[in-house]
Parts: sequence; structure tokens; C-alpha cells
Amino acid sequence: MQESEFKKLVQSSLEDLPEHIAKHLDNVAVTVAQEPNGHQLKKLGTRKGGILLGLYEGIPKTIWGRGFGNNLPDKITIFQKSIEMFAKTPQQIETIARNTVWHEIAHHFGYNDEGIKQLERKKQSGA
Repeated sequence: MQESEFKKLVQSSLEDLPEHIAKHLDNVAVTVAQEPNGHQLKKLGTRKGGILLGLYEGIPKTIWGRGFGNNLPDKITIFQKSIEMFAKTPQQIETIARNTVWHEIAHHFGYNDEGIKQLERKKQSGA
């Protein structure tokens, strides 16, 4: 998939967020990169060649408070090549990218990986 198409897909994923989530999404930049750089992998303790679909870097909204002014926006990076490694069709790329955007946004709202898994189970059950 062309990088420009992938960026549109990520943008569409953001535009399709439910209103109750989108209206609270602030001070965060969402970007696309081909793959994580060495600094990003090292920061997470992932070895070179490790797979990382997306990365949230910042201060979650649950921690944000007094004394946190003048900070750069949080950053969510979605890694195109990593996602494409798992997908065999354009539809799979879209599904994985949308799920990755959702996952990283959950980190922005203060959820850890276990909390995100619980949210995903709830979402899948239709609750």
C-alpha cells in the first residue's frame, strides 16, 4: 500500500472514533512511520527486528494535571510496514491499522495493556 493511502486510512480511523472519545482527544499528534527506529525499540525494551504496530509516547490524561504545562503534545505513531507484515489483504491492513489506532488512543486515556484487553473483550461482546 502506498504511504499516502495508509495515512488516509489512519486519518479515517481517527475520524470514525465515537464522538464521546473524539471530543476528549486533545494534545496528541498521530503520525505514520514505516517502522520503529532504534530509540523507540530501546525505550520499550524491544530488540531490533521486533514487531511494533504502534507506539504511544506522552503523559496519559489520567496523570495530566497541575505542573504539566508547556509540554509538547503526546505522540502516537502507527507503523505501516509492521502492520503490513501481518496482513495479506488491504482489508486486513485496514482492520489492523484501525485496531492499532484504537489501542494507542486507549493508552492516551491512561489504559495499560491489561486494561485495553478488557476493553477489547467488552467491545467484542457488544457490551
